[in-house]
Amino acid sequence: MPTPQTRLIDHAALARDIKSWGRDLGFQHIGIADTDLSRHEAHLVRWLASGRHGDMDYMLRHGSRRTHPAELVPGTVRVISARMDYWPGAATPIQEILEEPARAFVSRYALGRDYHKLMRSRLQKLADRVATRVGSFGYRVFTDSAPVLEKALAEKAGLGWIGKHTNLIDAKTGSWFFLGELFTDLPLPPDEPASNHCGSCRACLDICPTKAIVAPYELDARRCISYLTIELRGSIPEELRPLIGNRIYGCDDCQLVCPWNKFARPTPEPDFAPRHGLDAATLIELFRWSETEFLTYTEGSAIRRIGYDCWLRNIAVALGNAPHSEAVITALRAGLPAASALVAEHIHWALARHSYSL
Repeated sequence: MPTPQTRLIDHAALARDIKSWGRDLGFQHIGIADTDLSRHEAHLVRWLASGRHGDMDYMLRHGSRRTHPAELVPGTVRVISARMDYWPGAATPIQEILEEPARAFVSRYALGRDYHKLMRSRLQKLADRVATRVGSFGYRVFTDSAPVLEKALAEKAGLGWIGKHTNLIDAKTGSWFFLGELFTDLPLPPDEPASNHCGSCRACLDICPTKAIVAPYELDARRCISYLTIELRGSIPEELRPLIGNRIYGCDDCQLVCPWNKFARPTPEPDFAPRHGLDAATLIELFRWSETEFLTYTEGSAIRRIGYDCWLRNIAVALGNAPHSEAVITALRAGLPAASALVAEHIHWALARHSYSL
């Protein structure tokens, strides 16, 4: 039953205020969605049944809570979806890095500070503003931190459409942005879902180095470089290693070629600017980091979550793909004595790529 307080709320006016407060807090777009995800649920079930989630077993957990927000947070009737742009306009251009295979490519979203805490803090401030207006209300804040279909909810909230590469696209600013959510029991008026504008374009399918986008709107994570370098904790399949090139953390190729990203605007958030020269570092330089240096330079970064071994594994693969040089051989050999079994396997592969045997 609604409280006397909630019965007096003008929810349409409150929704307008929430969007205004969101802009004040640094979000570029706020939208509101209902909780019916039946269409997206069917797609998720098929994707999981096909095994395309790879080793991401967490995608199988939590039952139907991922597609039924009220099961995850009882009482939820609306989801406030928030967008925050992260495009680091001053970073070394992506194409420049990819065309210099001795340098290391790091996905643009991970060049600066980890977005989770920043967005969670801003969403909490938004919830506090709402509470100031309406009093106590039911809510919970999420930033890629729970079984939430954030892209589906954002699409329903009008923040963009899910493109053929399965990322969300906004017609005015492209796809370089983070998403966060505020689940709430306030019956706010939902926004109109975004319409799809991919048309006949297939640039993202054609550019994907590993052909992980197996069909429009269908991603096989097991082939995706972002999965292989970030989510996968074991050995990278040998047949895919040469296709990774110098991408040591994530891959942005599908976003790079998306025509809608010509409208991307540099982020106004200083925290998302590149740190420690990660937008221009060489593979050898990063491969020489000790574990202490790795932990120091990735403090407050999304990169830290993969751990030191996977970091070295990824760079070893990239060094195997790098132009042959004595410096590359020397760096790989120097990494062997202290390498774990996982890292050593990839170093040996890289040395073999350079026709070097111990």
